[in-house]
Parts: sequence; C-alpha cells; structure tokens
Amino acid sequence: MSEFEGVHALIIEDDQVSIDVLQNLLNQLSVRTTVLVGNHQIADHISAIARPDVIFLDLEMPGYNGYEVLELLRTDAEFDGVPIVAYTTHISHMNHARAAGFHSFLGKPVQRYSFADNLYRILNGESVWEAP
Repeated sequence: MSEFEGVHALIIEDDQVSIDVLQNLLNQLSVRTTVLVGNHQIADHISAIARPDVIFLDLEMPGYNGYEVLELLRTDAEFDGVPIVAYTTHISHMNHARAAGFHSFLGKPVQRYSFADNLYRILNGESVWEAP
C-alpha cells in the first residue's frame, strides 16, 4: 500500500505532454488524478471539481494564466487550504509565484528522483521551491 493511496491531485495544464508526465508520476504513487485542461473556459469548470488534496497549476495557458486561475481558486471555498503548486518550465517565475501566494513551485521537467519526497512534504504543509 502506497503512503499516497487515497490522495487526489488536480492538474490544471494545457500541454498534453506535461499532463502525461505529471499524471504518470502521480499514478506510480497511487495518487488519483483529475485533469482540467487550461483554456478559455476554465472558470466554468473549476466549480465542478471535487476538492483535491493538492493542485498542480501551469502558469502559462491560453485564456487564463496560472496567476488568474490561482485567484479563481482562492475565491472558491472548496479549495480553501489546498496547497497550490506552480508547475512551469519558466523558473524565472519562481519569485513572482512566491509573491502571488503559491504554496510551492516545481519546475518542468519535474525531477523524478525527488518527486515523491516533494509531494510528501507538500501534503504535510511544507513549501517546496524546486527548479530543474
């Protein structure tokens, strides 16, 4: 039995390769995933998502960027207290993501060898700021 069994992660991302990589890593840890493809209609779909234990949010998507989606999530009580992880290829966004109030930051490509440890730390309230 995995220490992550029963954990639910929400991935908000527009790039299918990035979705596949993250979903594969999470599935290997027995984490249940829901994917919300980032696009112009994202605001209409957020309220239909069941409360996750962690959210991985891309910062650059068409329509709404990750900072705008962060604000949408903050206004929905369903997501109160859920750690929101900035997930992007642009490590130059790290300081801006911290200032915007993201819980953690994982740069793409995600480091396979440290992913489980980072997820464990995030789920236990510790912020993780890691660039590849």
